[in-house]
Amino acid sequence: MMATPRPTSREPSPLDGATIEARLKALAAFTDVPGEMTRLTLSPAHKQAAAQVADWFRAAGMEQVHMDATGSIVGRYAADRADARTLIVGSHIDTVRNAGIYDGTLGVLVGVAAVHELHRTGRRLPVAIEVAAFADEEGARFLSTLSSSRAMAGRFDPACLGDVDSHGISRAEALRAFGAPVEALAACVRDPTETLGYVEVHIEQGPVLAAAGLPLGIVTGIAGASRANVRLTGEAAHSGTMPMTMRRDALAAAAEIVLAIEARGARDVAPASLVATVGTLGIADSAVNVVPGEVHFSIDVRASDDEVRRAAVADISQAILAICARRRVTPVVTFGHEAPAALCDPGLRDRLAAAVERVGVAPHFLPSGAGHDAMVFAGVLPMAMLFVRSQNGSHNPREYAAPGDIGRAAAALHAFLLALADDA
Repeated sequence: MMATPRPTSREPSPLDGATIEARLKALAAFTDVPGEMTRLTLSPAHKQAAAQVADWFRAAGMEQVHMDATGSIVGRYAADRADARTLIVGSHIDTVRNAGIYDGTLGVLVGVAAVHELHRTGRRLPVAIEVAAFADEEGARFLSTLSSSRAMAGRFDPACLGDVDSHGISRAEALRAFGAPVEALAACVRDPTETLGYVEVHIEQGPVLAAAGLPLGIVTGIAGASRANVRLTGEAAHSGTMPMTMRRDALAAAAEIVLAIEARGARDVAPASLVATVGTLGIADSAVNVVPGEVHFSIDVRASDDEVRRAAVADISQAILAICARRRVTPVVTFGHEAPAALCDPGLRDRLAAAVERVGVAPHFLPSGAGHDAMVFAGVLPMAMLFVRSQNGSHNPREYAAPGDIGRAAAALHAFLLALADDA
């Protein structure tokens, strides 16, 4: 067992929420757009942030810190035995455009804090801990996403190396410029027989915990998603001369369909947390005095139960056909994205619940409607997630997690790690 330093009375706990918040603010200085939090994967700002995270990993006592083939920074805190399995704790440090400072990054820094507290108190566990700062979760620069966690799960698609950004730069080119050893993709894969599982801490991104007055929540699973693009073709006409009874108004049909989608999403709220959304809508050749002849829009259907989601998709598809037939409009519906639901491992989930209870918070279970790195490990490694209360959701500059809640999350993760030793 290697020696680690003992704490001094003057040394503050790394689990302090204000300390973690200060690091979040420090990392926010690395942005591609001055004045806002935009840190796209493999950008210059991301490279600066990755270097800072690597320094924090080393300061937390992680003996092995490296950049993997996808640009992720991975640190390893050794176990107290040579034959120990590994627990992965991770999240991402890339952002969407004009984001907040907590989404993704919070989970990385809480993981660092929990390991740092082990190191500060001279504690080694019967499992090794790896903290991963994934490089690509948001998909804001390249078409494909989750490439970093997919590589670790053994689900990386080499075709995504050919994805190009808006400047024509391929992912492969960006990785090489970033300094990532792209030829070593095989080394990213974790052996399930040697890996205990994956745990991720993340802000909730929704209002459930805030409405319940709870700082933390244990995730039951990550919703599956179906996405489609729809094009409706009617007949453009002069708004003053085309009688109402003779119109083939594509926008009016779309409006009725949007409301039908909303109604179907609201029908099965629990227990599968079904939601259905039209997020984009466009009118071709629109003008104030033209009956719209062509409209296109998106559909996003999510639920934590795949059968519930598929049933909703079938009902929405039928509603589109019926509405268009009645209105004499031609629909073309193209489903291009299907992601199955990813249920959290019951064992890790219950361990997280116990850890939350140890830090004085009543366990509250809830599904995640948003996707996360954790979902790619379902079926490969046991995975679990802990949510931290967030004001104003996420993916916007106003997202906010209070220092007290951050500290509770760090303390809960630390308690979770200690329990692994007790149960060994």
